[in-house]
Amino acid sequence: MGDFYQNGLVTTLHDFKHRDEQDLENELFEFSKDRPMALIIPSLYSELEGKALKGILDELAKVPYLNEIVIGLDKANEQQFQHAKKYFNRLPQHHRIIWNDGPRLKALHKLLKNEKIAPTQLGKGRNVWYCSGYLIASGKSEAIALHDADILTYNKSLLNRLFYPVVNPNFHYRFCKGYYFRADENTLKGRAVRLFFKPLIRTLMQFFGPTETLQYFDSFRYPFAGEFSMRSDVMRNIRIPCDWGLEIGILSEVHRNQSFNRICQVEIADRYDHKHQQVGENDPDVGLNKMTYDIALDLYIKLAQDGIVFSADKFRSIRSSFLRIAFDFVERYQNDAILNGYSYDRHSEEKIVNLFSVNVFKAGKDFLKNPDHPIFIPNWKRVMSAIPDFLEKFYEAVELDNK
Repeated sequence: MGDFYQNGLVTTLHDFKHRDEQDLENELFEFSKDRPMALIIPSLYSELEGKALKGILDELAKVPYLNEIVIGLDKANEQQFQHAKKYFNRLPQHHRIIWNDGPRLKALHKLLKNEKIAPTQLGKGRNVWYCSGYLIASGKSEAIALHDADILTYNKSLLNRLFYPVVNPNFHYRFCKGYYFRADENTLKGRAVRLFFKPLIRTLMQFFGPTETLQYFDSFRYPFAGEFSMRSDVMRNIRIPCDWGLEIGILSEVHRNQSFNRICQVEIADRYDHKHQQVGENDPDVGLNKMTYDIALDLYIKLAQDGIVFSADKFRSIRSSFLRIAFDFVERYQNDAILNGYSYDRHSEEKIVNLFSVNVFKAGKDFLKNPDHPIFIPNWKRVMSAIPDFLEKFYEAVELDNK
């Protein structure tokens, strides 16, 4: 049973378990006649070999209101791409696969690179950026949602609740973030949010006060959720990060472009489980180690843009305060886990906090060395200004790949 508490600067829409899902779906089908909906699923080819994506497709096949589905496919050779076309062909909705490693898209990427507006890193941000470009070029949908391809607990009700706030004509929301409880059968999950992001936000509030940006980020129940929806014009105007900070970067861009009463978060699942990131204790370019560094750096850049001044001494103090606050969070989560019958490895959690604290400081040092560190891919307005016919070429390339 969801609560009805409204916290922070954005509206929270709860799941009171009172609405019949079929009734909600019927209403969405009516909305779709005036506001067509599209879904983006960024995916590695390896996801086609796992069990999560198969379950997702089984559920999506039952969704009557989707206008189109776009799958961004990374790390696939030609044989694998041909297999992917067969794999996704059981979807009854109009769908297209963006073959990011194909020769046509590589040639177009080179055009962007020549103009110095191409994504500079491989990964989810680049994948989502190209998917959004296809939908903008297509022009067939007015609302766009995104979710990952590795959700083990997927149900089509997740998509119903994710779309509803931005397509109901009586609502004024233009961006909606999903949230949920992260756990498997026995253990609390969501370590990057629980033990890194929330403690870091509270630490920065302690140093710089409850600035609007920090209050905004603190308002989200699960800011790293990979599920969100928006109107298509919002997608056209935002810049998408090319590193691990995709979700936080998009929240930052929405904050820059939309008023708070146009932004909401919605409860989309009772419990959510997906493929978990490894910590990467011994490799700074892997898993949560890389993710937390990128997100800390992106956050510092955002706060500097707001006028906050950092220094080396300040970052040393921030790291010390972060450790104290994060260890307090460990105590809270241990008590919460015990009360609810979950196992809790305090030693492991405190080791992760120590690793995260290193990234809090390291990202700060690197920010001071290079405060202009590029993190965002240019938005599609700039691409169309630099290469006016790029989206037409891109759309044609995708269509030819999918023949």
